[in-house]
Amino acid sequence: MTTGIAPDIALPRSHSAKRLCIIEAAARVFCREGFAGANIDLIAAEAGVSRQTVYNHHGDKEKLFVAVVQDISDRTNAAIFETLSTFPDRPDDLEADLVEFAVRLNRNCVCNSEGRFLRKLLQAESDRYPELFSGWCDQGPAKIWAALGARFARLAHAGLIEIDEPDMVARQFLALINADLQMLLQMGRQPSEEQQRQSAQNAVRMFLRAYGKRP
Repeated sequence: MTTGIAPDIALPRSHSAKRLCIIEAAARVFCREGFAGANIDLIAAEAGVSRQTVYNHHGDKEKLFVAVVQDISDRTNAAIFETLSTFPDRPDDLEADLVEFAVRLNRNCVCNSEGRFLRKLLQAESDRYPELFSGWCDQGPAKIWAALGARFARLAHAGLIEIDEPDMVARQFLALINADLQMLLQMGRQPSEEQQRQSAQNAVRMFLRAYGKRP
């Protein structure tokens, strides 16, 4: 019985699925064992493939680690930019709308599985192996700061907030919205919806005290 799918179409899908399986397995192993403690045999076993398959797809452990960071960063960025598209450019209630936006950022980008993976890898390995994260800041956070800063600049142009440096304001906003969650996240605990909302409310109130339009 034929599937009706041409071989040259089916094979790349199988290859892509296997590559993703290895990436996800490697992420779990690196998070659990650290870069130094991980090895290709552990990753192959976790992925259910041969060690040669891992080498064929990604080369050595260092290249695989970089691929893991890149893949998680790409997925994290995709979630963040999708959420940024919901930024309240024309708010009916600036505080309430920013709180809802902050809740979405926490839920979709900070407290999701990709955010937890990336944070754990950064905390564990960035000091010891900075070369493995070279380029990550420019490809991830810097783009996000600029995109969010541009949205805050539009609010300022509309006379709703008063800011001088949009990128800096974006960094401060992102730091504020998960400040109350950091201890839980560092302990590996998932903040509840209520905790995420409370953190967002605290952040937005403080943000508007600093940058809200003065009467």
